[in-house]
Amino acid sequence: MSDKTTDPSAFHSTPELPPVSEAEPAPSQAAAPTDEIEALKADRGLRAVFENEGLDPKDVLGRLKYEAELAKLQIELVRLQRTVQLQGRRVCVLFEGRDAAGKGGAIRRFMEHLNPRTARVVALPKPTEVERGQWYFQRYVAALPNPGEICFFDRSWYNRAVVEPVMGFCSQQQYNLFMQQVPEFEHMLYEDGIELIKFWFSVSKEEQARRFDERRKNPLKQWKLSPVDDRAQDRWDLYTRYKEEMFSRAHTSFSPWIIVRANSKKKARLESMRYLLSVLPYEGKEKPCINIRPDPAVILRFHRSARQIDT
Repeated sequence: MSDKTTDPSAFHSTPELPPVSEAEPAPSQAAAPTDEIEALKADRGLRAVFENEGLDPKDVLGRLKYEAELAKLQIELVRLQRTVQLQGRRVCVLFEGRDAAGKGGAIRRFMEHLNPRTARVVALPKPTEVERGQWYFQRYVAALPNPGEICFFDRSWYNRAVVEPVMGFCSQQQYNLFMQQVPEFEHMLYEDGIELIKFWFSVSKEEQARRFDERRKNPLKQWKLSPVDDRAQDRWDLYTRYKEEMFSRAHTSFSPWIIVRANSKKKARLESMRYLLSVLPYEGKEKPCINIRPDPAVILRFHRSARQIDT
């Protein structure tokens, strides 16, 4: 055995690093485009940028204002969701309206920053053969919110009130039975503690036609077109008649219809958010980061003596 003694410090020695030369420059960041920034500070320079890019300053400012309002309303929606989750409440929001009324776009903005574990979108496909033999409301009952959840219905059981009779997808007997049962069904939801909000997104015939035309021309939106859309304009008046009948018979004190004037998609999204926040209690509501009172020019509660909407 060797009787050499090993120096313990040898196990803990740190290799020497080469000295940093003072003359060696530190990594530099890319120089900021100061000339461009200074140009933007001047009105003339800003106008030049808009002209070169083909932008309308009013459109740009309007978009910035919309995005700022949207972000703050979404913060309030997150607060609402947190309260619903902690209190085990069940919130059900229906989005109804004519084709191309902006329902899907509004739902996407509602959902954008919510926790997907306790918020979901319900967009049921056409019923199966088995579902067609069930009680009409049965498949919708299965999709209702669980405790702590918010559910957004992209169309709902009200398909039978308007779309189905207009397009011939149900019999007169099925329609009559639905109209008889729907107030009773919603009263049961109310008595069981489900918080139900019913939005009708209202657009004019001219605006609907413009949006259909936009979908046909835009390859990213063509998936939204359906055979039903092609008949929507031709059957506008019939659609109106069934819609007015639905309002008259399914508008109740415990489950009112809220009409959203949706010719402007941005206004419809912001004001429907405000309405939801204004009617549902949540922690922090007394000190919101933005006004949550809806614009009465955009949000209307249906009244039987009111003039016809969608004109």
